Amino acid sequence: MKARDRRAVAALRSTLAAIDNAEAVDVTQVPPAGGGRPEGEGEIAGAALGVGAAEVERRTLMAAETETIVRREVAERETAAQAYERAGQAPPAERLRAEAELLSAYLDGDTQPGSGRDA
Repeated sequence: MKARDRRAVAALRSTLAAIDNAEAVDVTQVPPAGGGRPEGEGEIAGAALGVGAAEVERRTLMAAETETIVRREVAERETAAQAYERAGQAPPAERLRAEAELLSAYLDGDTQPGSGRDA
């Protein structure tokens, strides 16, 4: 695998994980265990009753929310790259800048990051 592919995989995995985390269920909207019965009445503490009783649908992000997450990931990489540069650590700074550039290409609508840019 080429070094550029490893960078792309790392950046995309990290960003997809951030998006996946944002889709997590808001715990304040999860129904209480036991189906609304008075606490302690015929239940085991914290147990959910019935098939799928504890299942809650994940959030669905709007396109703008997803774009905001990707932009945040780009900004975090650029900030970290600057910090590495100030510390005299050029290789990690270059790696982070390459990841930021790759993610920015997706934001710009280029579905083939690097096509035409590095050729």
